[in-house]
Amino acid sequence: MRRPWLPLVVAALAGLAHAWSIAPWPLPALQLLALVALVVALRGASVRQAALAGWLFGANWLGVSVWWLYISMHRYGEMPALLAGAAVVALALFLGSFTAAACAAWARWSGRGAMWRDVVLFAALWLFTELLRAQWLTGFPWAASGYAHVDGLLGVLAPWLGVYGMGAIGAALAGGLGLWLARRLDQRRSVALAALVTLVVAALVQGWAPRGPDFTTRAGQLTVTLLQGNVAQNEKFDPALLPASLAWHDQALRAATTDLVLAPETAVPLLPQDLPFGYWDGLRSHFEQGRSAALFGVPLGEARGGYTNSAVGMAAGAPTYRYDKHHLVPFGEFIPLGFRWFVDLMNMPLGDFNRGALVAPSFVVRGLKVAPNICYEDLFGEELAARFVDSRQAPHLLANLSNIGWFGESFAVQQHLQISRLRTLELQRPMLRATNTGATVVIDHRGVVTHTLPPHRQGVLVGLVEGRNGVTPYAAWAGRLGLWPLWILVALTVVVSVMPPRRRGLERP
Repeated sequence: MRRPWLPLVVAALAGLAHAWSIAPWPLPALQLLALVALVVALRGASVRQAALAGWLFGANWLGVSVWWLYISMHRYGEMPALLAGAAVVALALFLGSFTAAACAAWARWSGRGAMWRDVVLFAALWLFTELLRAQWLTGFPWAASGYAHVDGLLGVLAPWLGVYGMGAIGAALAGGLGLWLARRLDQRRSVALAALVTLVVAALVQGWAPRGPDFTTRAGQLTVTLLQGNVAQNEKFDPALLPASLAWHDQALRAATTDLVLAPETAVPLLPQDLPFGYWDGLRSHFEQGRSAALFGVPLGEARGGYTNSAVGMAAGAPTYRYDKHHLVPFGEFIPLGFRWFVDLMNMPLGDFNRGALVAPSFVVRGLKVAPNICYEDLFGEELAARFVDSRQAPHLLANLSNIGWFGESFAVQQHLQISRLRTLELQRPMLRATNTGATVVIDHRGVVTHTLPPHRQGVLVGLVEGRNGVTPYAAWAGRLGLWPLWILVALTVVVSVMPPRRRGLERP
């Protein structure tokens, strides 16, 4: 009470630590300690104070996590620096309001009974904020808390609960530690011991990563070639530089001798009908007559029917394969209602793309089914899981084609790699990542990067990947039900937690 500003400072610093715990160097212990600090800061706070503390925590966490949006808007979109910075701050404050609401609710409803009720309530409200951010207005789940635990103890839960379930378990653990520590702040002799125990638990979460069960089995191997063009975003459509980029990708695609060669999202940035004469037909003829198959990003469509952000597959003895991106990026690939004015402030080739199907057929290469997803789509594990509902059509491996060139040499590259690694844990499927500027990697079904190229340089990566058969528990329930089981769990948990504790019966005389 003598220092009412101190909990706000603790919450703000904890939010910064939480952002750094996810990328560029994922630290499960730091993520846990950041939430512990938030719980300590909320102890005894009024609803208003808790809301402000939660807002500071959430805005700092998410603002630092997505600051690289400034690069896309200012450097490549030519938006004035002040407006681009204000837009990032406004987004962070908006997303932080979710955490503010959760912390205010916890301050309002906690403290009514046993400590376990408060712990469960905190975890449920934390899960609520992450689910809301994952799905409201098409979703923006970047930097969800579970991504910090890919290499930690909670990673073993991924094939059961997915990233949001992992985050909820982490929140429960942090809530218990935070409340236990907060109660000992009033007993000065216990503070050192409580802090030591908290650090030991955090170290265990950080360093102990047990191997869980394999729900999948081997399905065969492919040799693969992954291309990283490293074309700067401001050069991608430059008429003077475009021919060199097209020539490099054409030569690298044709030079591959592996079973499959992948090139990034919009590696071919022009519609097929707008390419130099013979370019498209030359690629198709090469792969229809050769040993290798190719999968690469290209826009497709025409003015009357609309356009799609797509991947095209070419292989001998098969018709040209096409995958159209389903989950589009707000402002980048579709313009939300009422925000045309904002898009008009930027000089970007943006527009409204058509959506592809949620469950699309895979590209078959030597009997293995390769399921492409484009850039932002691998944030949505529940949507990728929908491809596993029909076990006969379930893919053997995933392929992500991305272009993170919009965000310069920021840690968006490391963040996106962490996201892909968690998808491999959830679904127990390897992931091939062919990206423009990185991270171009091969990830096995256990989330381990087996082959990699340094980011932000042009290169070709040759590797070996093993496909998998079988379905994880997460793929089984999320593929059929989406995130509804978690929403229902949140609702039931909150209702039970806020109910008055049952009174004991009168004792007999």
